[in-house]
Amino acid sequence: MASDSSDDDRPLAGTNGYKSAQKISPAVDRKMDKLASRARPAPPNVSIRNGPVEDDAMEIDTTPNGGPKRKARSSLGQAVSYKDESDSDDGAPLAKRQKSKHKQEDSDSDDEPIARKKNGAKLPPSIKDTAMVDSSDDDQPLGTKIAQRKAAIEKSAAKKKPAPKKAIKDESDDEPLAKPKKRQSNGVSAAKKTNGVKKEESDSDAPIAKKVKKEAPAKAKVKAAAAPAKKGRLVKEESVANSAADEEEEEEYRWWDAPKKEDDSIKWNTLEHNGVLFPPAYEPLPKNVKLIYNGTPVNLHVDAEEVATFFGSMLHSTQNVENPTFQKNFFKDFKDILKETGGAKDENGKAVDIKDFAKLDFTQIFNYYKGLSDAKKARPAAEKKAEKAEKDKFEAPYMYCKWDGRKEKVGNFRVEPPGLFRGRGEHPKTGTVKKRVLPEQVTINIGKEAKVPDPPAGHKWKAVQHDNKATWLAMWQENVNGNYKYVMLAANSTVKGQADYKKFEKARELNKHIEKIRADYTAELKSEVMADRQRATAMYLIDKFALRAGNEKDTENEAETVGCCSLKFEHVTLREPNTVIFDFLGKDSIRFYNEFTVERQVFKNLKLFKKPPKADGDDIFDRLTTSQLNKHLSSYMPGLTAKVFRTYNASYTMSKLLQSLPVENITVAEKIKLYNDCNREVAVLCNHKRTVGAAHEAQMEKLGDRIKGLRYQKWRTKMMMLDLDPKLKKKKGADYFALDEDITQEWVLKHQQFLLEEQTTKIQKKFDKDNEKLAAEGKKVMKDEELKERLEVVKELEAKFKKENKTKKVEPEGKTPTVDKLEAAVNKFDERIKTLELQCADREGNKEVALGTSKINYIDPRLTVVFAKKFNVPIEKFFSKTLRDKFKWAIESVGDDDTWEF
Repeated sequence: MASDSSDDDRPLAGTNGYKSAQKISPAVDRKMDKLASRARPAPPNVSIRNGPVEDDAMEIDTTPNGGPKRKARSSLGQAVSYKDESDSDDGAPLAKRQKSKHKQEDSDSDDEPIARKKNGAKLPPSIKDTAMVDSSDDDQPLGTKIAQRKAAIEKSAAKKKPAPKKAIKDESDDEPLAKPKKRQSNGVSAAKKTNGVKKEESDSDAPIAKKVKKEAPAKAKVKAAAAPAKKGRLVKEESVANSAADEEEEEEYRWWDAPKKEDDSIKWNTLEHNGVLFPPAYEPLPKNVKLIYNGTPVNLHVDAEEVATFFGSMLHSTQNVENPTFQKNFFKDFKDILKETGGAKDENGKAVDIKDFAKLDFTQIFNYYKGLSDAKKARPAAEKKAEKAEKDKFEAPYMYCKWDGRKEKVGNFRVEPPGLFRGRGEHPKTGTVKKRVLPEQVTINIGKEAKVPDPPAGHKWKAVQHDNKATWLAMWQENVNGNYKYVMLAANSTVKGQADYKKFEKARELNKHIEKIRADYTAELKSEVMADRQRATAMYLIDKFALRAGNEKDTENEAETVGCCSLKFEHVTLREPNTVIFDFLGKDSIRFYNEFTVERQVFKNLKLFKKPPKADGDDIFDRLTTSQLNKHLSSYMPGLTAKVFRTYNASYTMSKLLQSLPVENITVAEKIKLYNDCNREVAVLCNHKRTVGAAHEAQMEKLGDRIKGLRYQKWRTKMMMLDLDPKLKKKKGADYFALDEDITQEWVLKHQQFLLEEQTTKIQKKFDKDNEKLAAEGKKVMKDEELKERLEVVKELEAKFKKENKTKKVEPEGKTPTVDKLEAAVNKFDERIKTLELQCADREGNKEVALGTSKINYIDPRLTVVFAKKFNVPIEKFFSKTLRDKFKWAIESVGDDDTWEF
């Protein structure tokens, strides 16, 4: 994992989270029942005080056993649809990565392969493919182009730069962003003090989120009465209707409009929560499922068997299980646990010496868990829904905490289950066994007057503290990299929103100082003091090429990752007259390879810093550390560090790129494509790479088939026009009615068959769903005769296709078809085809670039909001529901002002 410091000033989401287990003031439930959107877990830094600070993110899906899994996508067996795709997946929630004191690590919660049992139901293994990133082999690296583009933008901006007052929005830290809005009274009586905790009067002692609410306004949906719940529990709302009504009743806390606190170090005054949710115990394999060694089935101690299932259940992830480093680390840990548990034995009880990894056969284990997974997927929808409801009910007490009297969503309340560490990039510890976390390793942070949550039976917490200057709720240390993992509030919480706001405001404030900083380090490039010259050169690289600063670390226990200040002799290659080639493992062990054209003086300095007797392994900047660099930067602006430059340069570059876009007289899809192109340039600048997924080609092929299918449908519509008016062929020309060259008769027959199968599947699913609904209501289900009647449409369509293929004519469809109506339909097909072609080009361009990281962590969200408002693009096209909740402060603080500038 990368050693360099995070580029965010505050974490975006916690690693885990929970809800209060003690009795909470009942009258505040209207303030606490608003359901926050699902948040991404965030990786912690080693900071005990403030918790994690993060950078990158990964899309995850939460499994019932508490472990996240990466969503695997495949086009196999999936029906092609011609519906428009309203949004890209760039804004999908992301999981945060964990960090240690001197580095940032993968959150290590990639996926849990082991099937678990909870409440009697076995849970299938998670399926996720972890990408290993490598650099592109392009002859002309994008980094040089982006750096040149950035320089051109700055030069152009300097020429057109308006007066300082207009260019830089000066916002005092002592003044609120806007006057606080008057809040309406909800009729609640004055608060009373009970046991030292402020408690408001209420008409019920039922726990928060479970009390029966007052009637909602007439326009709201009718709410179902909530069932009574156990006192002292914060329980998840049982219906969406209740949540919607509660949102109307709840008094929203608009922190961005509120006056700023005098003491910003105090994060909370009261804090209550229910602790963390531990993963279920391991469920042993059936007796007929064995690990095979050299052709012999072996019996293992339950602890060793569990470790074997970690590897066996993920044989589908070839990028991991075929990785020699992954195999080596797993086998080492597996042998260690075999020694601790008495080793392996055959069916006769004779010891089996497992010493060759190549002789291990995990096939039976893999097939067992795959069978569980397939069976789970094949279950009826009603059963899945019931299991989800049970799971939600079980997790409800941990999902929220009470922070200064407000109900706040917790980011991730689940303790990571045991498994195999994946890591990112070329991580040296990939395949290492992640041990099960016990309550004795967990430290709880909670208010002094709050009830401390009970640990699992027979266990106790490592410690309980009451630190109101810390923003985490629980913490533990994992065994693989020694990182501290934190339970934090969700990304859309007040604390996280304020941290994001401060981060981007600090980057904006850099606008006021950047010219002086650049002038100073440019002058110091020729300094006679070697330390000053090295510092100036490092600042130039960090500023111009968005390199991370890099931190010092213990290389024996950490991945060999570096940043600017920790570059080694072998990481930098110089090519006359002024080209610098960087090749090193950066954050998260992702390879950074790029060529940059630099100023001649910078080239000469690097040449000097590499001068003999320096050799491989020696530091380039041997008289500079990251702490020394940050101390120097803080003399220009309080709180300024090297990582602020990445946020500043990303947001500044995005701002100028968006301002230069030609967005007149173009469609919404084209505007989205232009926005994503700008985002891509920023992502390349920040080296936000990703491996081309195994499913990418299949997805692109599927998208191509959709486009081809629409073109075929457009041709059929044109033939209907010709059937109504044969004279059109002469009027519009034969080319207008010609079938595209790549659409052969063989493809047409295959596509028609696909359309028939797709229609059959739709009707079958609708029939099954209707019957499930009737059965749930206690009504008589429909007979198969009804299904046969519904399937008659498919037979009619099949006959129609056969006739068309024979006569080469297409009869008009629909009621009272006219040429004008059909021509309008052709135009709509053209629009849909164009939209899909834009999406296709966008996905192809993004296959090696992670747009989400830059859009979420580095680009000021207000830039996206302003772009959306100014050019009438729905904000939903850029921000998912989760991100809209996370960046609510940005959306509402900008309001209708489309002139806001970074």
